[in-house]
Amino acid sequence: MGESTKGKEQNKGDISQKFPHTYAILLFIVILGAALSYIIPAGEFDRQEVEDRVEVVSGSFHGVEQNPVSFLDLIMAIPTGLNEAADIIFYIFLIGGAFGVIRATGAIEAIIQKVMDNVRKNEMMLIPVIMTVFSILGFTTGMAEETIIFVPIGIMLAVALGYDAMVGTAMVTLGAAAGFIGGMFNPFTVGIAHGIAELPIFSGWGFRTIVYLAVLITGILFVMNYAKKVKKDPKRSLVYEEAQNGQLNFVEDDMEFKKLTKRHIVIVALFALTIAINVYGIFVYGWFLTELAANFFTVGIIIGFVGGLKLNNIFDAFIDGMKIVVYGAIIVGFARAILVVLESGLIIDTIIYSMSAALDYIPSVLTAIGMLAVQVVINFFIPSGSGQAMTTMPVMVPISDLQEIPRQVAVLAYQYGDAITNSIIPTSASLMGVLAVAGIPYIKWVKFVWKLVLIWLVIAAIALVAATLINLQ
Repeated sequence: MGESTKGKEQNKGDISQKFPHTYAILLFIVILGAALSYIIPAGEFDRQEVEDRVEVVSGSFHGVEQNPVSFLDLIMAIPTGLNEAADIIFYIFLIGGAFGVIRATGAIEAIIQKVMDNVRKNEMMLIPVIMTVFSILGFTTGMAEETIIFVPIGIMLAVALGYDAMVGTAMVTLGAAAGFIGGMFNPFTVGIAHGIAELPIFSGWGFRTIVYLAVLITGILFVMNYAKKVKKDPKRSLVYEEAQNGQLNFVEDDMEFKKLTKRHIVIVALFALTIAINVYGIFVYGWFLTELAANFFTVGIIIGFVGGLKLNNIFDAFIDGMKIVVYGAIIVGFARAILVVLESGLIIDTIIYSMSAALDYIPSVLTAIGMLAVQVVINFFIPSGSGQAMTTMPVMVPISDLQEIPRQVAVLAYQYGDAITNSIIPTSASLMGVLAVAGIPYIKWVKFVWKLVLIWLVIAAIALVAATLINLQ
């Protein structure tokens, strides 16, 4: 890989340097929020408890005495935000640690490799099977950055079957993306958003499953259509020039394949059982973040021993897993700091009132699409799903109440706005990491994927209209 990989890493760095760091953007918004508390009139809504959740009372907005954020309050906003979001932050850390242990056993790689070995014998099944497998990981574990591990295997298999690196990359990353968009049991996006919206966690999973299937099927057909063109005429590959010049990374000798063992099968079974237990506990016993995190932490330790790891190695892997999610975990606290200053300055309700008033003359179904558009724009600057939930849901939920739109629709708008464009925006760490590993130029990837992203956005818009019309709860 040598100079080629080094060059791609440099390109990745050049692109990322053109955009402010996500943390810098959030800090700027915190400072802006504090400054606005001196300008925007303070105001409040009355709130009431309805069916175990607090809702804004329509028509109750009234002005209150101005309460600008002091410098001391401003510098305390970040630590206060981290403290107030501690349950979510440590939830993310514990789940990340558990996944780190699972990865250390080699079980995930072995299962994926087994699937790929089997579909190698049936070329037509390659793309749908691989994309479906990764989509399952997407809607159950929120797989994103982890796809980087599997992209080299996908590329080598695709090239061996007469396709190109674009196909190998797409069937892994877009498969996981389809599941992430579906999000039925994604703890990092839907789980957190439901908590903020005071909805039963993972409620509406049936509707989400229908949308997930539409997204997955269109994704599979899109990749298969491109793959057929490349198979028929290799010169139609978008990365044909890079392949001829040796600029793409990975050949078959670059990867060490893992053999599937009975121990790996037991590990995967334990992981699947934990997800099933969590889902059961959510719907039957009302479990939330603490219970879910405790179960993942426990199964992580058990899986470590089953996988043959020593105690110290288990916790080394646990720490490694937490390192992977630290970016998204801490960003939750920074995002919460925005809410801290807006609430402290008594202007968040004024902002909500103003936005809601602007939407009064728009049909509710179009309001939902407007929410999607807002989330798409915000996702460019805050590509972290959990961070975006903490930033936008406290505003979107009251707006949905005032506009008489189900809160579930507000969650869907956030979910789709966050997930879909992650496959194309240059601020997405997982996307840029994948492209750097594969050696695919960002511009070539955009040329490949933009039509699919547009199709997925249309599906999301239709889903939001449908959810509004059926009053999805």
